[in-house]
Amino acid sequence: MLSKEENELLTRVGRGTPCGKLLRRYWHPVAAASELTPDRPKKRVKIMGEELVLYRDPKGHFGLLGEHCSHRGTSLYYGFLEDGGLRCPYHGWLYDKTGGCMEQPFEPNPKFKENIRHTAYPVEKLAGLLFAYLGPALAPLLPRWDILVWEKGHRRLERQETLSCNWLQAVENTMDFVHTAILHAYSFKKMGRSHGAAGFLGRPFVRYGFQPFQWGLLKSWEYEGEKAGMGWGNPLVFPTMLRQTDVMSAMHWRVPLDDERTDIYVVHFKPSEDGRSVEEPDEPPLESPPPQSLPGGGYTLNTFYSQDKMAWETQGAIYDRGHEHVGLSDRGILLYRKLLKEQIAAVHSGGEPMATVRDPEKNTLLDLEGWASRRDTRAGARSQGVELAQVRPREAVFDQRHEVYEVPYGAARPRTA
Repeated sequence: MLSKEENELLTRVGRGTPCGKLLRRYWHPVAAASELTPDRPKKRVKIMGEELVLYRDPKGHFGLLGEHCSHRGTSLYYGFLEDGGLRCPYHGWLYDKTGGCMEQPFEPNPKFKENIRHTAYPVEKLAGLLFAYLGPALAPLLPRWDILVWEKGHRRLERQETLSCNWLQAVENTMDFVHTAILHAYSFKKMGRSHGAAGFLGRPFVRYGFQPFQWGLLKSWEYEGEKAGMGWGNPLVFPTMLRQTDVMSAMHWRVPLDDERTDIYVVHFKPSEDGRSVEEPDEPPLESPPPQSLPGGGYTLNTFYSQDKMAWETQGAIYDRGHEHVGLSDRGILLYRKLLKEQIAAVHSGGEPMATVRDPEKNTLLDLEGWASRRDTRAGARSQGVELAQVRPREAVFDQRHEVYEVPYGAARPRTA
C-alpha cells in the first residue's frame, strides 16, 4: 500500500517531476523510421507530457523539436522543412535540430534570434526505431541491446494499441510473474482454447523468485508434473523494458505519453535457420496488431496483450495504490518500486541512475539473453555465435539477494496423486 504522495512520486512523469527527471535520463522509442517518408516527413509525437514534432529532413537527418513555436505558439507540425531546419508556418522563424533559431524574417535586430533556445532533443536510429533522449546533457549512449544489433535473423517491429493508463501499471506487470497462470493460461483454458504458450505457462507452479542483476530485476520459476522445469530470466530492464528470453525472443519498451496514456513498442527477433547473417531492410515497417479493444467498449481477451490491457486499464487511469493489499506474490513489484525510489533519489542528489551506458567499448552488444537459463539453437544469441551472450550458470546469476517463495496447493498448484 502506498500513500497518495508516494503514488504521485512514482507515477507522474511531466517536466520537473521527480520520476519525470529520472525517466528523461534514458533513451525511449518515439517512432519507427519507416513512418517518416518523403510524402510525410513529419510526425506529431508526445512523450512524458511534452508535445513534439519529429521530422526527417531532405538529407535524411532526424530532428525532434517542441511542437509550439517559441514566437507565439503555432504548431511547427504544419511548418516547412528547409535549409536544414523546420520553419514555422506563421511568421517563418526557422529552427535547427539543436533548437537554435536561424532566421526571424521580420525582425530587424539580428541578435534577437540568438536569445532563442527552442526545445529540441537528440534522436538516434537503431534497428529501424527512432529513440529520443529528453534529459540533460551529456546524453548517455543509446544502449545496443542484443536484440537490436543481432544480424543472423529476422527482426520485426510492432507498436501495440495505446494504453489508456499510467505507464507504471504496465511496467509493474513485468515483475508479476504469477499472473501468467491465471490471466493467460487459465483464461485460455476457460475459453476452451488451446494456446501453446499458455499451456507452457499453465503448468503447476511450485516456486517463484526475484533477483536484482546488472540491468534491473530477474525472475525465477519452477514447475512440477509431467512438464516439470526450472528456469529464470525474462528480465525487467530498468527503467521500463521487458526482455522476453524464455518462450520467445522479444523486447518491450513502455513509453509514457503522459500520465494517463502509454505506448508499447516491441522488437521481435527470429534467428535464421542456417545461422547465417540475413540482409534485412534498414527501416523495417512498423506493424500494428489487430484491435485489442471492442468498438462498444470492453476487450477481445483473445490475445496475451488484450488480457494484459484489460488488467491494466481496469485498474484506473492512474491506479490508486492506497487501496491495494499486496502479498508475497507481489514481492517483485515491491522490489521494483524500491529500486525506482532509489534511482529517483540518486538523480535528485546529482548522481547517475543505473542501467545507463557511457563506455563505447562496452556498448557493442549488451547481452540480455545470456541471463536466461536455457535456449536452443533456434532462439536467441547462441545462434549468433556471440561470445558475450553465453548462458550464465545458476551460480553466476543468483546470490544471497535471490528471494524464493513456495506456491501453496490450490488452483495454481493442484495436488498430484
